[in-house]
Amino acid sequence: MYRGSIPFRVKSWVVLAGALVVAAVLLMSSHERSIAQQPLTQPPAGQTYVGYRVCAPCHFDQYQIWRTTPHAKAFAILPAKYQADASCLKCHSTGFGQPTGFKSLKETPDVAGNTCENCHGPGSEHVKIAKSFGQKKLTKQEDAYVRSTIYKILPKNVCVECHLSVAHKQHPKYDKP
Repeated sequence: MYRGSIPFRVKSWVVLAGALVVAAVLLMSSHERSIAQQPLTQPPAGQTYVGYRVCAPCHFDQYQIWRTTPHAKAFAILPAKYQADASCLKCHSTGFGQPTGFKSLKETPDVAGNTCENCHGPGSEHVKIAKSFGQKKLTKQEDAYVRSTIYKILPKNVCVECHLSVAHKQHPKYDKP
């Protein structure tokens, strides 16, 4: 029976085996990351609306331009008596009628008006995936992967849904203040 400290050779082998295990784990997780970073054919399903304030920090230049447009003011231009009218809110808010879309100015102020997600779709997974990279400069592959987690523009013609004048129809009549 051996008494005393563990011989140096045994300690060396234990350290070496531990280092090999760590290296294998790092190599596998690196490989898994590179596979996961392949651009998606379409954004992940089941995303929820996050609102323009979540988009703005990463897309600040686009946000600055958007906030000067009529789309940003789409809810604000509604007379008060129409700010709860479903026939108006489908075009003057983001995600109205969807579980995480616009409900009221008090409950969901960041999706009042036509925000980023009216054109790009809900962005919760896009935000989560983009934030997982932290502040690092993305490689081309990583950038392509992050961009693939949200639509460049939704696949249906979302503009025509509200801009009915393009389809030669008049805006519904309403009492102007």
